[in-house]
Amino acid sequence: MGAAGMSEHLFDHADTRDEALAKHIADALQRDISARGAASIAVSGGRSPRGLFLKLAARPLDWSRVHITLVDERWVDTASADSNERLVRETLLQGPAADANFIGLKTAHADPREAIPALVAALATMPLPLTCVVLGMGDDGHTASWFPQASNLGALLDPDNPAPVAVCDPVTAPHLRMTLTLPVVLAASEIMLYITGDAKREVLARAAAADYPVAAITAQQHNPASIWWAP
Repeated sequence: MGAAGMSEHLFDHADTRDEALAKHIADALQRDISARGAASIAVSGGRSPRGLFLKLAARPLDWSRVHITLVDERWVDTASADSNERLVRETLLQGPAADANFIGLKTAHADPREAIPALVAALATMPLPLTCVVLGMGDDGHTASWFPQASNLGALLDPDNPAPVAVCDPVTAPHLRMTLTLPVVLAASEIMLYITGDAKREVLARAAAADYPVAAITAQQHNPASIWWAP
């Protein structure tokens, strides 16, 4: 499915996958809480992770020591159904996890480029490097908001890019996006690819040969990702 070194966790049911991954993430967060007093995670949006977030929110952690941000965000109002922040607030920042520290990637700026200094400062308050990054993937092989047709894809995937966030115009999808850049993701203690369905499994299998953006994760061996798949 990907480069050597990646571990695969394959499940028959999404619910079983979500339960196992929620425990895995909670254990990683707890290790960092114990080791450095705090932990941090960046999560992706979309429809698929709703079940994962609900299960993770119920895990018994000292959530006041956990810092949560987004892998990427559409530049829409946070009340919009397209907002990843809205999804996280409705599913992950619930129950015990309501005590977590959350940093969204959407500001009041009309132009997302004007928001970058404020977001860089906000992200600098998190425990870094991140404990975990949970990535999704689109049918076009994009992950985060690293879209194949983006004019600045090279900068987003530049391992020496000093900027933790950048704006992306997907071209093939609506809304400008704010996204973490590749160096922030690769610096995380753990990278998880959260994949659902046979079609996306096939996309992942040909990612490197097709030069899909997700290959920036799957083809590198500096920090091998783990794959969490269910039909």
